[in-house]
Amino acid sequence: MPLLITRRGAALLTAAFMATTALVTPSQAQTPPGVLVVGQIAEPQALDPHAVTAVNDFRILMNIYDGLVRYAPGTLEVEPALAEDWEISEDGTEYTFTLREGITFHDGTDLNAEAVVWNFERMLDEDHPMHEATGPFPLSFFFSAIEEVEAVDDHTVRFTLNEPYAPFLSNLAYPTGLIVSPAAVEEHGEDFGRNPSGTGPFRFEEWRSNERVTLVRNDDYWDGTAAAEAVIFRPITDANTRTAEMMAGGIDIMVEVPPVALSQFDGPGFEIVEQAGPHVWFLILNTKEGPFTDKRVRQAANYAINKEALVNDVLEGTATVASGPIAPAFAWAYAGLDPYPHDPDRARELLEEAGAEGASLIFYVTEGGSGMLDPIPMGTAIQADLAAVGFDVNIETYEWNTFLGRVNPGLEGQADMAQMAWMTNDPDTLPFLTLRTDAFPDEGGFNSGYYSNPEVDELLEQARVATDQDERARLYKEMQEIVREDAPWVFVANWVQNAVTSDRVENFELEPSFFLLLKDVAKN
Repeated sequence: MPLLITRRGAALLTAAFMATTALVTPSQAQTPPGVLVVGQIAEPQALDPHAVTAVNDFRILMNIYDGLVRYAPGTLEVEPALAEDWEISEDGTEYTFTLREGITFHDGTDLNAEAVVWNFERMLDEDHPMHEATGPFPLSFFFSAIEEVEAVDDHTVRFTLNEPYAPFLSNLAYPTGLIVSPAAVEEHGEDFGRNPSGTGPFRFEEWRSNERVTLVRNDDYWDGTAAAEAVIFRPITDANTRTAEMMAGGIDIMVEVPPVALSQFDGPGFEIVEQAGPHVWFLILNTKEGPFTDKRVRQAANYAINKEALVNDVLEGTATVASGPIAPAFAWAYAGLDPYPHDPDRARELLEEAGAEGASLIFYVTEGGSGMLDPIPMGTAIQADLAAVGFDVNIETYEWNTFLGRVNPGLEGQADMAQMAWMTNDPDTLPFLTLRTDAFPDEGGFNSGYYSNPEVDELLEQARVATDQDERARLYKEMQEIVREDAPWVFVANWVQNAVTSDRVENFELEPSFFLLLKDVAKN
């Protein structure tokens, strides 16, 4: 059913968009009170939470939908959301959730146990009528341990797992666990991603491609009415343009501020917000074909790249040097290994040993995307470092969604290396989805470089079913040591996320999850 907006609300949205379609001076800015205008780094891919993988999309989705659980503010600890409580069986294989009563989706249909069951069956059951019609569901890996989902009664849902699975609750809080309206999916089919319906604090109003996504306040929201009347997400892919728009007053909130631009906002009229989180920026290396099939060549790339210079000069101190596939934000699971030092002589020695001097590389770089940290300046600096030790590097640059369309299906036959960044919810997520043999792209995973080590596979399988956190930590740390030695990636940086707001914006905070939660954010 179509969403309705009041005449005053429509006028506010029209005024807000008109004020953001051209650069104006701060004194001329006319974004109205009550409407938040957010400068995004890219056009969203879709607004179906089960079908997307990018934090750029998640930042919108978390304001349209709810999950059974969510992360408590400022943490990665799970708290109730659509489910008011839950019980876990002694053996860790049954999770029984009690749903809140009286909640409806934005299309007016009821949230009940059958709707929850329908959501997970759509993702996991290939015979479900909406599975093929609205898929694929690239992060359904998160729920591969689910054996059965059943509606015990109208407000009770039971998940039966095939074995204990430590990240299960955390994965339910991730966007892949958000609950969509079955009626809306059945009505719109493959177009549901442009016609979303959830239970969240804002309702979807409009998506104009490459211009804006507009959400309006859900006055019937179960967890209290949002402070803003509407939110407009504007995709502004060029960082300089996004910065200029923020300076001019055309947007109220800018996420992922380029490091070189941060100093422009260090003064009256703006607030800079920072928040550490579980972020890893790395280079995927093609271990299936080409020079990087040899571990010595992969190690040479790690020695060749001056990561301290990238962090301090290109990123201007907004990140730290990475040492492996688990971010230091997960302190209990982080191995704290020494990063590869910048050692061009050692890189040249390894290339000579491998007979790979002068190796030619195709390097995929994106123009911008979720957590990608000034990708073009980073890419050109990396190209220079690799050239200095004898690599012949050719950069190919792509818009974010085109870039994902090339990288996610795998680098075979295309490129030797590619930039990538992940912001995750659990130490399990990134390595499990990107470093296991069973996570090759043709298996539905994101191991685009085709790295395979049976010992790593076994450690990751053991860690995700271990119910003792100390045992999980031991397994993850052992895995990190092996991966560092094998060097399937160049480990580059762990970012401290940032955003800037105008001084008209109140109650804005960044989350360790990297999501953008706007329910309590106001603008005067």
